[in-house]
Parts: sequence; structure tokens; C-alpha cells
Amino acid sequence: MSHTTPNMTHSPVIETSDLVIGYTQKGRGRKIVHDSIRLQLYAGEVTSLLGLNGAGKSTLLRTLCGFQPALGGEIRIRGRFLSDYSQGELSRTIGVVMTEKTNAGGITAEELVSLGRHPYTGFFGRLNTEDKRIVAASLEAVDMSHKSTTCVAELSDGERQKIMIAKALAQQCPIIVLDEPTAFLDVTSRIETMSLLHHLATEQKKAILLSTHDLELAIQMSDCLWLQEKGRPMMCGVPEDLILNHSFETFFDKRGITFDSSTGKLTADKPSCPIAVEGEFNTAYWVGNALIRNGFRPSSTKESNVSIHCSCPNSITLSLPNKPELYAHCVAELVSAVMTHKNEILQANDIE
Repeated sequence: MSHTTPNMTHSPVIETSDLVIGYTQKGRGRKIVHDSIRLQLYAGEVTSLLGLNGAGKSTLLRTLCGFQPALGGEIRIRGRFLSDYSQGELSRTIGVVMTEKTNAGGITAEELVSLGRHPYTGFFGRLNTEDKRIVAASLEAVDMSHKSTTCVAELSDGERQKIMIAKALAQQCPIIVLDEPTAFLDVTSRIETMSLLHHLATEQKKAILLSTHDLELAIQMSDCLWLQEKGRPMMCGVPEDLILNHSFETFFDKRGITFDSSTGKLTADKPSCPIAVEGEFNTAYWVGNALIRNGFRPSSTKESNVSIHCSCPNSITLSLPNKPELYAHCVAELVSAVMTHKNEILQANDIE
């Protein structure tokens, strides 16, 4: 059964109860991907769905959007059963941005966003004054008004993703679902996209649900995380709560991969030897990052007989028992000193 974090201020816009997702295979019966799913999605929040490839993230999103039927359980959208919605009602309730790169030929950004008005304009798709105002406002909301007449093919991947989000905004849906919206983007565009989505959730009170593999950015920018893995109950909650109650460690600690709750990062090997790190926060954080990369674990002074004090980036001190303090003028010098005295550090912490 999935854990949920109740929001006491308002009701969920999507809620599931004992949901079963999967496929009906011709001649081979049902293939269940995940069962007993209880989830709640709230307006004004960004919720990120995390899981390894094959965990069923896309299947879950498609099921919640009504693109494929659930194999069991219930889905309620704004208090109504999903099955009670017509296709037209759903298209005015949930805006969807899929993973695939947009192949929109020679149409302009404005024309692509205008397609988001299709649920309201009918078969011929003629835009009235109000439709055009909404399209313009959607482009402005994603800071792409200046590209309205530019062909989609001429836009960067990041700009194209903003246009697809604007198209979903033009649908005026209270819920927006995105399947890996940052998959093809560079690091700057990933941050911009996530910041944009959080702004839209906050300012326009949208309920935004997205799947992603970007763990660090999801922790930083999401109000809620859904952790999905085959054969295990889904874990849901505020990122910091999931870290502090060790949910991340049980979810990710496998196959030689370890989640470090002190940094919010995944590491290839679990460092066993602690070194206490203290001092100026920014320097201490990046010193800890360098220690992890070199097989050590940043810790408190209670855990280790070896300590590093960070006054600033060019003044770092390494202290070993019964030894003179060693001074480093940068992280590279510090790492060199740590590796030179590795055996002494292990002995000081009674690690063989």
C-alpha cells in the first residue's frame, strides 16, 4: 500500500484507491505492472514521479490521464470517477506533454500553442478574440512571446519544451502531466523548465505531475515525490521527509548504488570511513563532495577522529590525531593530503 502525505488545506485533484495498472495482452491475460496504489495530487504543487526504467512510470501516467484503462481500483479526478468523464471533458481537465521530441514541421510557435485551444474551438479550429488572448497569455507565461512567429523547427530543445508547456496552458486545464519533460535538455534548460513548472504551479494553482530521472533537481524543485519500483509499495511525500525517514536509502541502495542523505546524491560505492567536515557551509559542502568521490564519508565530529575545518575555499585545515595540522589552499590540495594520509585516517577511525 502506498504511503501518502495528506494536505490538510484542500482536497486532492487526483486521488487513487487500490489502483492496479498494467496491460491486457491478447491471448495471454493481464500483465500487472503495479497494484494497491494510493496516490494524491494537489493543486499548487509540483509532484515528481521517480523510478528506474521499467518501473511503470509511463504506464501510471497514461492510466491517470485516461489513455489506457486501469486493471482495478479507482481513480477520482476532482471528486469524479475518471470513467465518468467524456473525452472532451478530460481534454479540458488534463493537459499532457509527452516525452517525444516535437516534430511540428514548419508551423510557428504561436500556431502550435493555438492547437491547445482545440477542445474549445470545435472541428474547424477557428480562434476568436478570447482564444487569441489565451494563446498570447500562454506564450507570455513561459516567456516565449518574442518567439511567437518563429518556426518550431528553428527553436532550441529548451525553447520547444516551453512551447509545449504553453500549449498545455492554452488548454486551461487545472492539471498538467508531463512525461520526462527534461529528458532531451541541457543542464541550464532542465533547471529553467523545472523552475517554470514550479512557478506555474504556485502562481496559477496548477497541479503539475511529471516523471523524471533527474533526482537532484526533483529533490530541489518538487513539493512532493512519488517513488515507484516494481514489486514494492510506492512511497510518497515531501522530499525532505523521504530523505530524513530513510525512504530514499531503502529505495535506491541496491546494485552498488547508495543514496547519501547528507548530500542528496547517489554514489557508486558506499564510503565507510568518516571524516568530520565543518566550517563555512559552501566550502564544507563541496569538500564533502570531493571526499565522497574519493571513498570517504563526510560526517559530524562525533563520528570521526579526523576532521576538516573549512574557513573559506583557500583556507582548509586537515587535523589527524597526534599530528600537526595540515593546511590546504584549495580542494585539490586537500584531496592530495587526504589520500597521502589515507592509512593514518583509516587507523584513526579503527578501519582496516
